[in-house]
Amino acid sequence: MRKEQVKTGLTHVQVTVRNPADLGRSWEGTFLVDTRAIDSLVPRDRLEQIGLRPRDQRTYELADGREAVMDIAVAELEFMGDVIGTTVVAGEEGTEPLLGVTALESLGIEVDPTNQILRRLPSIRLKAAGEALVGS
Repeated sequence: MRKEQVKTGLTHVQVTVRNPADLGRSWEGTFLVDTRAIDSLVPRDRLEQIGLRPRDQRTYELADGREAVMDIAVAELEFMGDVIGTTVVAGEEGTEPLLGVTALESLGIEVDPTNQILRRLPSIRLKAAGEALVGS
C-alpha cells in the first residue's frame, strides 16, 4: 500500500502511532484523512497496546451533531516521512482511525481535493495571512 491512497473516493494514509515515553512501542494503521476533524482518533485498544492511557477528557461534536465526552492522550504520529506530537482521541474498539486537521497543518500538508491525495506545502504557515508576527 502506498503512503497515501484513494479508497472509494476517500483519502487514506499509513500512520505510525508511538508512545512518546517509550518510542519502541508503536502501532501502524491506515487512517482516514478527515479535514473536518480537529484531532486524530485512534481505537482505544491500539492506544492501550502501546502503553498509552488517557490523560484527560474533552467534549467533541460527532459527525451526527451529538456531543460526547471522550478520553484523550498525547501520542507521536509519523506519516509521509515526518513526525509530530499531538492529541489523540481514544475511540471505540474497531473504530476507523482518523487523521485530523491539526496533525496535517502542523506538518504543512493539505488534501488535494481533485486527486484525493495528500500534498506537502512548500512551507508551514506560522501566521494567518495579513497578521504581523510579534517583534516584526
